[in-house]
Amino acid sequence: MSDVIDVEDADSQKAQDLKSIGWVSYILHLIVAVGAVIPGTQPGVALLIVALVIDLVKKSEAEGTWQASHFSWRIRTVIWAAILYLLTAPLWLAFLVPGMMAWIAISIWFLYRIVRGMVAMNANQALPR
Repeated sequence: MSDVIDVEDADSQKAQDLKSIGWVSYILHLIVAVGAVIPGTQPGVALLIVALVIDLVKKSEAEGTWQASHFSWRIRTVIWAAILYLLTAPLWLAFLVPGMMAWIAISIWFLYRIVRGMVAMNANQALPR
């Protein structure tokens, strides 16, 4: 019976470690997302890259758990935001107002995705894949 308890303790510790890593990543993403929505407060992409690297490195450890969906969620969010920002970047050069509106919309979407993920993480819930 002590072997079962040890396995359960190890699983519980792994789950807690993954959740802690998830919170660090979400907080880094949140700082970047809030900075993207509030003009003049952009903390830079360095924090986003750190969070993305954390997610990419730790994702395999989460396979088979509800937390795996959070790693995928954050990675997909960053990739889609990057694609959308790059696609709309020429609007800044050609048409300032539409470019600004597109980036604001992308930034709000990014912030929404991060907050939605944080709420689900807090409730120990998986996110859609």
